[in-house]
Parts: sequence; C-alpha cells; structure tokens
Amino acid sequence: MEIFRFANPNYLYALVLIPVLAFVYLFIAKSRKKALDRFGNMEVISSLMPDASFIRPTVKFYILLLALLVLIITMAGPQFGTKLETIKRKGIELIIALDVSNSMNATDIEPSRLESAKRAISRLVDKLSNDRIGFIVFAGEAYTQLPITTDYPSAKMFLSSIDTDIVPTQGTAIGAAINLAINSFSKQEDINRAIIVITDGENHEDDPIAAARKAAEKGIKVYTVGMGFAKGAPIHIKGRSQNQFMKDRSGNVIISKLDEKTLQEVAIAGKGAYIPANNIRKGINNLLDELSQLEKKEIDAKVYTEYDEQFQYFAGLVLLLLFIDLFLLDRKNRYLKDIDLFVTKTIEEKK
Repeated sequence: MEIFRFANPNYLYALVLIPVLAFVYLFIAKSRKKALDRFGNMEVISSLMPDASFIRPTVKFYILLLALLVLIITMAGPQFGTKLETIKRKGIELIIALDVSNSMNATDIEPSRLESAKRAISRLVDKLSNDRIGFIVFAGEAYTQLPITTDYPSAKMFLSSIDTDIVPTQGTAIGAAINLAINSFSKQEDINRAIIVITDGENHEDDPIAAARKAAEKGIKVYTVGMGFAKGAPIHIKGRSQNQFMKDRSGNVIISKLDEKTLQEVAIAGKGAYIPANNIRKGINNLLDELSQLEKKEIDAKVYTEYDEQFQYFAGLVLLLLFIDLFLLDRKNRYLKDIDLFVTKTIEEKK
C-alpha cells in the first residue's frame, strides 16, 4: 500500500491562478477577435498577413499554463510513502473525560473553569511522550471527542473546539463518562491505562463510584481533577456580558459549587488520586507526578517511515513544456507553411 502526500501543501493554494489566468486570456482573446471583426473581413486580413497564426499563440499560452500548473505541484513536493513499519514505543494510554456542562462556565477560576481545564490539558499534552491519548466530553451524556491516538497536534486541535454547547443534554454524568472511557482504550494487552476526569463534580446523576470501581477491576486507574472552589461562583451565560449569570425559576442567581467529596470518593474507588486544580500549574504538575508512577509499557504503532521524492518527474515535465514553447513560434514557419500532407490531386492534375 502506498500513501501519497505533499511535503509543502501550502503551495497548492497557488493553483487558484490557473483558472484566473485562463479566464483573463479568454477575455483578451475575445476582445481581440471583436476588434479584428470591426477592422475588416478575416479572410482579407489573413491574406494580408500570410505568416500570421491565430492558433499558435493560444497553443503557446496553454502550454505555459500547463507548465505553471506542473511547477506548482513540483513546489508542493509530491511524495509517496512506501514503507509501513510497526515501531515500539514505551508509554501509557490516557483518556481525559472533560465536563462541558454549563456549570463549567463559572468564573471562580479565571477565565472560567472550562477554559482553565482546556489550558491544563494543553500543557499536559505538551509534556506527553510516546503515550496514547483520547478525549471524552460529557454533561448529561458522554461522547467520544477524539479516539485514542499518538497524534498530539490533532489532539490539541480537537481540544480547542470543545465548549459547553457540544453536548446538548445538561447534567454531570461522570459514571457514563468513565464507562465510555473503559471501552475506548485499544485492544492491546499488558499496557497501563488511566482515566482523568476533569469536572466540578456538581449534580452528578449516575453512580460514578461504581463506574470507577469497575475501571479499577480492569486495571485502569481513575484520577479526578476538581475545577472550582467549595464556596462556589455564579455561572456566566455564554455570549452575554460579564455581569449576566444563570438564574433559577425564582429569579435567584445559581451558585455552582465544587463537590470535592464525591471526586475524592471516585478517585479512591478507581485506585487513583484526587487533584484539586485551583492552581492550574501546580495541579498539572501533581497530575504528571501521579502519571509518572505508572510503568510505561511497549506500545505498537504503525507508521510510514519512508517517503520517496517524486518532484523530479514533475520538474522534468516543466522543462519539456518550456522547451516545446520555446521552439513553437507565434508565426507560421515560412519553410513548412506550404506543405499539406493531406492534399489530394484531381484526375486531371494526374494526367
């Protein structure tokens, strides 16, 4: 199996020049033809300019346009990957379950609990090496945001798109998130795994302790990271001014509080640890210390390790097209213009 790619794909944006130049040329050619029609009869004009060719300039233009197209492809660096290898890396598998319920918009941790959590995850990803990572988002339900992978740039891209609108059902289904994470790891055996639940823990509506205990029975450690303070904070309404907060049916401002007790119990049941993240930098360092205690095992990864450069073939085609354009004159060749390979003679001429 071969994989085709471009080493410098940004150059491909220049391909937009091809249709633009073709349109401009057609417009100019049409304007020139109208001008000649106004000047006089084309048969008469042709007889006055026997060496002029009305076809060759067009052919030369499209040869140059084709050369430009191939040149752009050449600059983009076409490559074929021809070697698939299974390499061994030592690491762990890690799934982060991130709470995206409305309470994560509370601002007791600036700029908000959710944004602070995303920044912490980003720092965590930056410090990973050879580990697999996946994302789950949850509120009233849990969904896989990123299947487990070693592609850290993609992980950070998916992370940036997470907000509190991504899960329509409100709530805090920590148990559902843990159960989904248990089933989201790879099938590889003999590898250490961990689930990190990042949440304020408020209004949990299932049994997260039972789910954490189930994970521990499968050898998966569950860590919890508490976002917020026990004293609580109002929930900012997304898209509104900073002073507009969610209210209950009685018109009272809702105060969201960190449920530290539940998160500690979940961590104990999952044989992991509870980490308060009020100080993001300290919290992420504590989490890394916990994860470093997990022994890294060999992880299989299939990668294309060799890519053959193919630009030389395209460069050769560019030179060939330019060579043809160089020797194709705008005017008819005075020595060849009278040759007609398809001329036929009448019977009288033969006699």
